[in-house]
Amino acid sequence: MSRLFTTLFALALCCALATGTALAAPENFPDGAKMFYVSPDGNDDAPGTRAAPLSLAGLQAQIKKADAKSGNVAVRFLDGIYYLAEPFVLSSRNSGWSFRALSSATLSGGRPLALKWTPFRDGIFQAAVPADVKLFDQLFVNGRLQVLARFPDFAPDAQFLNGTSAEATSPKRAARWKSPAGGFVHALHRSHWGDMHYRITGKTDDNTLLLEGGWQNNRPEYGPHKDHRFVEGIFEELDAPGEWFFNADTHTLYFYPPAGLDLGKATIVVPQLENLVHFAGTQENPVSNAAFSNFTFKHTLRTFMKKKEPLQRSDWCVYRGGAVLFENTGQCGVYDSTFTDLGGNAIFVNNRNTGVRIEGCYIHDIGANAIAFVGSPESARSPLFHYSKNQPFETMDKTPGPKGDNFPKDSIVRDCLITRIGRVEKQTTGVNIDLSQRITVSHCTIAEVPRAGLNIGSGTWGGHRIEDNDIFDTVRETGDHGSFNSWGRDRFWYPDRNVTTNRLVAKEPSLPFWDAVEPITINHNRWRCDRGWDIDLDDGSTNYRITNNLCLNGGIKLREGYGRIVENNITVNNGFHPHAWYEKSGDIVRQNIFFRPHAPSGSMRVPVWGKTVDSNLLHVPGAEGVRPAAALQKLSKQDAHSLTADAGFINAAAGDYRVADNSPALALGFVNFPMDSFGVTSGHLKKLAPVVKLPGANGADTATPLARRDGTVVVWQGAQVKNVVGLTDISAAGLPEEIGVIVVGDAGKSALLKRYGVQNDDVILKWGDVPVPDLAALRRAAEKIPAPAELQIWRQQHPLTLRLN
Repeated sequence: MSRLFTTLFALALCCALATGTALAAPENFPDGAKMFYVSPDGNDDAPGTRAAPLSLAGLQAQIKKADAKSGNVAVRFLDGIYYLAEPFVLSSRNSGWSFRALSSATLSGGRPLALKWTPFRDGIFQAAVPADVKLFDQLFVNGRLQVLARFPDFAPDAQFLNGTSAEATSPKRAARWKSPAGGFVHALHRSHWGDMHYRITGKTDDNTLLLEGGWQNNRPEYGPHKDHRFVEGIFEELDAPGEWFFNADTHTLYFYPPAGLDLGKATIVVPQLENLVHFAGTQENPVSNAAFSNFTFKHTLRTFMKKKEPLQRSDWCVYRGGAVLFENTGQCGVYDSTFTDLGGNAIFVNNRNTGVRIEGCYIHDIGANAIAFVGSPESARSPLFHYSKNQPFETMDKTPGPKGDNFPKDSIVRDCLITRIGRVEKQTTGVNIDLSQRITVSHCTIAEVPRAGLNIGSGTWGGHRIEDNDIFDTVRETGDHGSFNSWGRDRFWYPDRNVTTNRLVAKEPSLPFWDAVEPITINHNRWRCDRGWDIDLDDGSTNYRITNNLCLNGGIKLREGYGRIVENNITVNNGFHPHAWYEKSGDIVRQNIFFRPHAPSGSMRVPVWGKTVDSNLLHVPGAEGVRPAAALQKLSKQDAHSLTADAGFINAAAGDYRVADNSPALALGFVNFPMDSFGVTSGHLKKLAPVVKLPGANGADTATPLARRDGTVVVWQGAQVKNVVGLTDISAAGLPEEIGVIVVGDAGKSALLKRYGVQNDDVILKWGDVPVPDLAALRRAAEKIPAPAELQIWRQQHPLTLRLN
C-alpha cells in the first residue's frame, strides 16, 4: 500500500503540474499507515496516541530513528506553541511522512524568557538573561516585534528603511558611542538597486567606524547610499519607547517599554534558530512525498550578514536558507500555512528539487524573501558572477541547456498571499527564481514589498509560467525596476552590447537561447508599480511570452534581449518602453492597447525595432472615429496598421478593461481576457489580501507625473545632447540618480568632445572639477573653462575619467 500511495500521489502531482489544477496536501493515508499525535504537554516516551501524545522531543526521536521500512507516517499536532530546540530534519527515511496541525499549532524558533526586570534609568528596565541563551537580534514582547536601539529612531511612515540619516555613520555621531562593536550599519545601495549591510567592528581614535560587510549586493563597487542609512544595536541610542539592547558580554537585556505595558506580565520571546524545517535529502536518496500543512512558522534569526553568494551576473546575492528549506526532494510541499515574524527567508528551495508545491500560504512581516527557487551555478555552462565579467566566445562551453540537474524544476507556487516582506533586507521579492526550470507561479497576490513582487534572475533555463497573479504596491524602497523584474545576463550577454553581442549573434543566431532554452510565459496577470515599470525585462532578458496582462500604471519595459513577444496586453496610464535593443532581436509587439505613445530610451539606436511592431491601438479617451496611429509610427518606424481611437472599455472606473463589441481594438486582433480572476482564490486569503488601487476612468487621476526637467535634445559643440530626465534615462544609463547630460548622438562630429573620446550614450557628470547636474550647468562650466584637462563621465553603468588629448 505504501508504494501504491507514493505512486498515485506522484501521478496526481504530475497531472496538476500539467493542468494547473489545485492539488491538496495528502490527508488520508492508506490502511496501516502509522499515526502520531504531538502536544506541547506531551511525553517523550508516550505511545503518540491522541490520549497520550508525544512531546516535541519524543517526535524528534521518532523522526531520527525512522528507517526505510517506516512507510507512510501521519503526524498530527494538537493546539499550542512548539518552541523548537532544533529544526525538524527530514531524510529519505522520512519519505511519506505528513505533518499537519489539527487546528492552531505554531512552530517557533524562539525561546520564551521568564525575566526579572528592575529599573535602570530614564524609563529603561534591565534583566539578566540565562547564560545558555544564544545571541539574538530580535525581541518579541506580547507577540509584537520591538525595535533594536537605532539612529535615527524608528519611523513607520518613512519611505526608506523606517528612517535614515547621513549623520548615522558620521564621526560626530560615533563620538557618542563608547563601544559600538557588534552594532550594524544598514543602507540602501547607492543606485537604490537593493541594500547593503555592515557589522561594526570598532572605531578609530578619530571616531571613524570600522566596518565589515557590504557583500549583500552583487554590484558592491557603487557602495552604500550617502543619505539613506541608519545604525542599530548601539547602546547609547536606546532612547525611545519600544527600543531594546542586549549586552552579550554581561548577558543583560535592556528595554524601554511603551506606555501601559506591564513588564511583569509580558511574554518575552527571542529567536534562537535560523531554520525550522529542513527537507534534507541527498541526490542519491532524496526525500519524497513529505509535507507540512496548516502550521504557523515564527521566530527565526536574521540572516542578512550571511547573504554573500552572487547569483551569476544578476544584481543579487543570496543566502541559501529559510524557515523551511528544501534540498534534494521529490513531490514535497508546504500547504495552508502562515509564515510571519521571521528574520530571513520564509521558504528556500535549494538546488535539486522536483515537484515542490507551495500552496495556500500566507507569508507576511518577514525579513527577506517569501519564496526562492535557486539552483547550483555548477549546473550552468560557463557561468560568470559579476556584471563586468565576460569571456571569449572561443573558450565558452557551447552546449545548450544545463549541465546536470542540480536545480529546482517542475514546481508550483499557487494561491499564496505575500505582503510586507523584506522588512530587513530590501533586495528581496515575493518569489525569486534563478538557475531553475519550469517553475509555475499562479493565483498569488503579492503587495507591499520593497522591491519587485516577482523576480527572475537569469535565463537559465526558462519554462516558467507566471499567470493569474495580482502584483502591486511594489518597489516601495528601491528603484529602477518594476513589479516584475528579470535579467538574462547569460552566456551571450556582453556589457558592450552594440559591439560584441551583435557580432556574435550574427554569426551564431542560436546563442541567446543556449541558456534560455524554454520560453518564459507571463500570462494573464494584473500589475501595478508606481515607482517603476509594471513589467521590467532588464539586461538580456530573452525568450519571453508576455500576453493578456493588465498593467495599471508603469507600462512594459524591454531592455536588450532576444525573442520576446508582447501581445494582447493593456497598459493603462502608460505604454511601451524599449531600451537599448540589439540588432535583429526578433522581438514582436502587436495587438496591445497602449494609453501613451512608445517611450524609447536615448540608447535605442537600432534601425529597425525587432521583427514586428504593429496592430496596436493607442487609446485616446473620447476620440471620435479611428485614424492611423501617427504618434506610434513616428517612433517605431513601424505600426503601419496601428490605430488611434477610443478603445471603448466596458467599465474602466471599476477596473474592467474589456472592450465593447464595436471596439476598433478587436479589428486589430485584440482579444478580451477576464478581469475578475487575478490573485488568490481561497476565501480566507481573499479577505486578508490588500486591494489594488485602480486608476479610475481612463487612468487620468493617477497619471505618472510629467518630468520636472527639460528633456529637449539640442545641439551643443556639434553633438546632440539632453538632460538626464526621469526613470527612462536613469535606467538606460544605469545612473544612481537624475543627474548629468547625455550625449544622445553625433559625438564623433564634435571636435571638442572627440578630443576626450566621448561616445554616444555617455553621460557628462563633471566638466573639469565642476559638477554638471544639467545642461545649463554644462554650458556655464564650458564658458569658464573651454577645454579642461579631464572630464568625468558615466559609461556602461560605471564612472570614467577622460583626459584631453
